[in-house]
Amino acid sequence: MVGVPGRSAGMLRLRPFKSSAVSVGKTSSAYAIGVSKMSISVAKIRTMGSPRLSSLCKGCSPPSPHWITCNLLKGLAHLPQITKRRPMYITTLLCKPGQQALTPALTQSLLGAWGGRALTWLAAMEAVEFEILTLPENLWQVWRDMQELGIDLIVQPVAGRRKKMLLADMDSTMIEQECIDELAAEAGVGPRVAQITARAMNGELDFEQALRERVGLLKGLNTKIIQQVHQNRITFMPGGAVLLATMQAQGGYAALVSGGFTDFTHPVAQHLGFNTHRANSLLQVDGALTGEVGLPILGREAKVTALQEISATQGLNPEDVLAVGDGANDLGMLQLAGTGVALHAKPIVQEQVSVRVNHGDLTALLYLQGYTKTQFVTPENVSSAP
Repeated sequence: MVGVPGRSAGMLRLRPFKSSAVSVGKTSSAYAIGVSKMSISVAKIRTMGSPRLSSLCKGCSPPSPHWITCNLLKGLAHLPQITKRRPMYITTLLCKPGQQALTPALTQSLLGAWGGRALTWLAAMEAVEFEILTLPENLWQVWRDMQELGIDLIVQPVAGRRKKMLLADMDSTMIEQECIDELAAEAGVGPRVAQITARAMNGELDFEQALRERVGLLKGLNTKIIQQVHQNRITFMPGGAVLLATMQAQGGYAALVSGGFTDFTHPVAQHLGFNTHRANSLLQVDGALTGEVGLPILGREAKVTALQEISATQGLNPEDVLAVGDGANDLGMLQLAGTGVALHAKPIVQEQVSVRVNHGDLTALLYLQGYTKTQFVTPENVSSAP
């Protein structure tokens, strides 16, 4: 049983990988495969199915001693190449920036228990990754244990994890608020609208119906309040500007797609550097909100359509997209994208999305793609508020 610092040995349930001999350092790609005498059977070698074994001696047939003498060492020589072709996953551990919850002892314990290799620190004490050959049977039990320690644990295929496009929700994802709740507070109907928002984001209410009901409660609100809310109430989720700047420095494209309103997505996209944005429209007459939203309403299916259309215009496939969101109306795009990230998400979203970030900020999406902190790009003149 592998222990965790500050906890009893029985709390972290890690299954030891019996034949693991791992070389651990700042970066390490070596791991040992022990072979004693003829511990790999003739039958195993015969079923390896590798073209590299075509050079084996055909002058005799197994399991004769001559066949073993001719071919066993040849087969073992190609074993590393055969192993490398097996499906491989990357395990990422990360925490809230500045928390330094990751210790070498903890990470090396999990590395050894899961038979990992290629341990790499992406940010000292804050983000680390290593490779594993198969998905661990006790993944979600260990995930729950790590959550209690303030650590996010993500296991994903290593192939293709660095994406070419970011598709992001806005409310409670790129910004820390729900815009409609902030407008409602100014209109004197804050608690009622916030309750509807919470239920809609957790999938308890139909999104379009809930949006119409909430916008209806804003009827008559002076449109000047929108600008005041943007300036005084909206703050950006930590790490968002760095996420965009780093991906775009590598040729990436960024799209903001929100079930909120263009009155907010336009300045948010401009401030953070999104290439494009889509959202709903608040209808206005004579400087006041009419209580209606423009059609068609951008909801769950429209976000899926946006992913398909925007990626296609960039010559990309959904597999090339990294999507991030927190609410039930984000589920479609999160499930279609090559990597869908549930960021500080509602329970219904966490139940259906395996890549979950509950403790890290938006820079976690860079660590998931294999970026180190030293590779982050920090844009100039970007603050945490508009």
